[in-house]
This record gives sequence, C-alpha cells and structure tokens, in this order.
Amino acid sequence: MLQNIRDNSQGWIAKTIIGIIVALMALTGIEAMFTSSSSKQNAAEVNGEEVTQNELSQAVDMQRRQLAQQLAQQLGKDFDPALLDEKLLRESALKGLIERKLLLQAAADDKFAFSEAAVDQQLLMTPEFQVDGKFSADRFDQVIRQLGYSRLQFRQMLTQEMLIAQTRAGIAGSAFVTDAQVEAFARLEKQTRDSATLTIAANTAGVSVSDDEVKAHYDQHAKEFMSPEQVVLDYIELKKSAFFDKVQVKDADLQAAYQQEIANLTEQRRAAHILIEVGDKVNDQQAKAKLEEIQQRLAKGEDFAALAKEFSQDPGSSTKGGDLGYAGKGVYDPAFEDALYALNKDQVSQPVRSDYGWHLIKLLGVEAPSVPSFASLKDKLTADLKSQQVEQKFVEVTKQLQDAAFESADLSQPAQDLGLKVQTTAAFGREGGEGLTANRAVIQAAFSPQVLEEGSNSNVLELDPDTVLVVRAKEHLQPQQLPLEQVAGAIRNQLVHDKAAAAAKAKGEALLAGLRDGKVALAARQDGIEWKVLEAVSRGQDGVDPAVLQTLFRMPKPEGQDKSEYASLSARDGSFVIVRLKGVNQAAAPSDEEKAQYRRFLASRAGQQDFSAYRAELEHKAKIEKY
Repeated sequence: MLQNIRDNSQGWIAKTIIGIIVALMALTGIEAMFTSSSSKQNAAEVNGEEVTQNELSQAVDMQRRQLAQQLAQQLGKDFDPALLDEKLLRESALKGLIERKLLLQAAADDKFAFSEAAVDQQLLMTPEFQVDGKFSADRFDQVIRQLGYSRLQFRQMLTQEMLIAQTRAGIAGSAFVTDAQVEAFARLEKQTRDSATLTIAANTAGVSVSDDEVKAHYDQHAKEFMSPEQVVLDYIELKKSAFFDKVQVKDADLQAAYQQEIANLTEQRRAAHILIEVGDKVNDQQAKAKLEEIQQRLAKGEDFAALAKEFSQDPGSSTKGGDLGYAGKGVYDPAFEDALYALNKDQVSQPVRSDYGWHLIKLLGVEAPSVPSFASLKDKLTADLKSQQVEQKFVEVTKQLQDAAFESADLSQPAQDLGLKVQTTAAFGREGGEGLTANRAVIQAAFSPQVLEEGSNSNVLELDPDTVLVVRAKEHLQPQQLPLEQVAGAIRNQLVHDKAAAAAKAKGEALLAGLRDGKVALAARQDGIEWKVLEAVSRGQDGVDPAVLQTLFRMPKPEGQDKSEYASLSARDGSFVIVRLKGVNQAAAPSDEEKAQYRRFLASRAGQQDFSAYRAELEHKAKIEKY
C-alpha cells in the first residue's frame, strides 16, 4: 500500500497538482478562498455559506483572461476582447463557485475525510516538489509561492481537491453497463457509410459592397464597434534583487550555518515490508494474526522476499519482494518510520500497526550521509545567509511601502521616501496588456473600485516572489465609438464574405431540392463541380471535416439500394456542402478486447453522467441565494 500510494502520487496527484491550480481553480475561483477581502458584500450564499464578491471578481477575471487568450489564438487580430459578455462570464464563474461549495459540503456531510498523514504522503511524493527524487522543502515553498499560496493555504486547497476527487470516484466509479448496451454501442461505433460530398465554394471575386452598405451596417451594429475600456497606471516597483549588494555575511555566521548544515544530514535507509491491510473484509485482529503466521514462517528460515511476494498486499512493492528502496526520515508513516530506524541491517521488526494495516519491516541497507567540507559549501552558505537577510529587509521595506502608500494621496511621496521611481504603464483593458499589466493581481487592482472609482493607491501587489508594486490610476479611458474609417475595411470584408456565402447557399439549396425531387439528374459532375466520393467512412475518419462526419452519421439509412439520402451544411469559409448518403455498412461483431474497451468507455461516460446528476441533485436540494 505504501508503494502503491507512492506510485499513485505520480499518477493523479502529480498530473493534477499544477493542472488543478491552473485550470480548475482558474475556472472556479478557488484561489479566492484564501485571499482576504476588503468587501463585506456577498455574491451568493450556499446553504448559509457565503460566496464573497471578491471570490467572484477573481473568478470572473481569470475566466476573462483565459477566454481572451483562447479566442485570440483562434481569431488572431480579428478578436476584440471588448466583445466578451461580462454578464455571461459572471454567471459562469458564480456557477462554478457554487458547485464547488456544494461538493465540499456534501463531502463533509458524508464524512469523507483524509488523514493528515495521507495529505503529508501526497505532498512528500509529488514529483513537482522533489529534487533528485526526494522531497525538498525549498522546492515546495518555491512552487507554492509562485502560485500565491502559503503552506497552510496550499495544504487546505489540496485537502479539498482530494475530498472532491474522493466523492467523484465514489460515484463515477460505481457505474456499470450491460452486455446489451456494449453490443449496441459496438454496432454503431464500428458502422461505416458510403457517401459523397459536393462543395459549392463562396466566390468573392464578383461580389461588390457599396459605401452605403458599409455605413448602414456600421450604424445598425454600432455597439459592436466600441473601443475597450482601458486604464493607464502610475506605479512604483520594489525588487528584492536591489538589496543583495547592501547586506554582508560574517564569518562566524558562516561557520554556524555550516555546523547546522552537517548536523541536519541524515542517513538513508532501504526498507522492505510485508503488509496485511485492515479494511471491510479483514479486521484489525485478523490482519495481525495473519501477519504473526508469516512471522513464524520467517522464524523457521523462510525467505522474507518470497513471503512478501506471496502475502504482501502492497501491489507496488510485493512483486519486488517488498523492497521500498532508499528513503530518509519524513517519508513513511510515523509508526513505520520509528520501527525502521530501530532496526539493525537485515533485522526484521515485530508487527507494526500503521494507518494502512499491519507490517513486518526488514532493514535491507543503510547509506551514511556524506559530510561535505566547509570550502565546498561556503558559496552556497553565503548565498543562503545573504538571501535570508535580503528576505528580511525586503519584508521590512515592503511593509514601509504599504504604510506609505496607504497614508499618501499619490505615489510621489512613497517613491521619494524609499528611493524609488514612479513609472507609467501603457493603456490596457480588462483582458490585460504586456509585461506587468498581464499580471492578474495588477489587472484586478487596476479595475477595482478602490483604484478606479475612489482614486486611491492600491495595496501592495506581488508581481512575483521577488517583486512587489503599488499602482494608482492615472487615466481612465471609457469605451468610445470607433470611427467608421477605422473599421470600414473589416466591415467590407465581412459583407463580401456574407454575400458570397449567401449566393453559394442559394445555389446549393436549389441543386439540393432538384436532387431530392428528381428534377435534377444525379451525375458525376453537377454544375461543373465534381462529387468527392467517400467510401466506407468511419465515425472518426481522418481527412474528413468533422462537421461533414457529424452530418453524415445523423442521416437516416437510404430506403433502397439504389436510392440516396441528402443533407447539407454551411462551412466556416462560407461554402455550401451537399452530403449524399449511398449506403450503410454494418461491421463484424466486436472482439473480446474491443468489448472490454467499449465497456470501460461506456462505464466511464455513465459515471460522469451520474456525477453530473449528483451535482444537479445537490443544487436542487440546496438553499442558494444569489445577490
């Protein structure tokens, strides 16, 4: 089990630890749960638990930025961030926050829980927090600091993620499908279709658009041609790096740090174990009794590794004779660790009870720590001590900056007091700009009531672990109507495209009507356009437009062998596509391996649907008030 948890930590927890933060928390605004709010107003209440306006604002801001980035990648220069619907963003963000609180409340009601040791184990075995395969407190602090968390905050977040995952696994993992469902799905999934497509292109060559048409479109869609709301900021920036040349390290401090460094070195111990789990099927006494039987066989001279392979219920280590490899202190369950460090090499412990069950532990080897010389560590120790002093100085001056900014009516006095320079950003909107104006905290502060409406200095903002700043609105640029000459070209191009698409559609629909009623004879070429034949097309066919595939597999089966069914669609480029279905081919019966794959897929999908239904039921029963 211990090794299994170690392996699992490199599965879902390792893969999601960053993904959760970047994606899920971005979509639901979880990071706001740990951010202090200056507003006492709530956005909603979920069974008496509040969702603050600050939580909602942060979630909306994050969604806006993510959506803007995605659309900018898809549309390029044609994308206007000002067109994002603020109301829809707010509704989506609030829905995510409410769903999250409902799931956490339900987990608490159902007594779902993780022990402190289990959370510790996940943190210790997460690769993102390791250096050279071992947990590093410095690396852990670095990662979570970049994400804006303290240790306690990150631990709380991880515990909540584990609770929600436990709830999801309990519901989604119980889903099942019948043999009949698998057979029916296999028939549909393996089915192929014989078809052909005819594409009538949207020809823009002969399309003209007058100035009057451009002007009329501009007047009718005036709200679509507005400049985005923008702000220009003044700011003062404080960097930690500015203090490094201002601190000195004493020799006595270096010697003391060296002694502390070598005192902290610990040996590595290679353990093997035999685990009998305690659970629903085996109680504590039964598990211990089983382990004592194994202990008696060891006393008679049987091999530990062979018995581990036969009896140990830790799948991650049993196949390796119970070998857990080398590890230092702080990795294993406390009871397990205490027993391990009381053993001599090749000695086997008495039965040991941990959170996972009963163990017999064998010490396979010991690696003594290698003691480095003072000379080899001097540069590192010097850097560490300077960093500590710089960190302390940085914190002190940051506090001075916070106080000065709060007490001042502008930024000039704080800048003068601390020897800093007032700088100015370029104008940027709610989707952010470049450099520091792309930072979420800066964007949120810039458009906050405190800065934008009250005209106050912001609180100290952390740009990154080594940089803080205070901002102040210098200029607030309200949305304005863009002049016709600035958007006329884009309007003209759009109208040309629309006219060409409409002409292609009219031509295509006339041809389609003729084919359906027989007034137009089916030929290899229709109006000079050749049919593109698609034989035995599968649902996931490569090289075929997904929209065509979707249309094709929605069409009914032709009534006769010599008859065809027709459908159509308008493509993104404005062309009109006629789809002709000639026949449906049923596939051979699925193999056992294919059935197993289909069963897993259908069960997973059913589990997701069950979990979605569970969330909907929680929402239906909950008392939710939105303000």
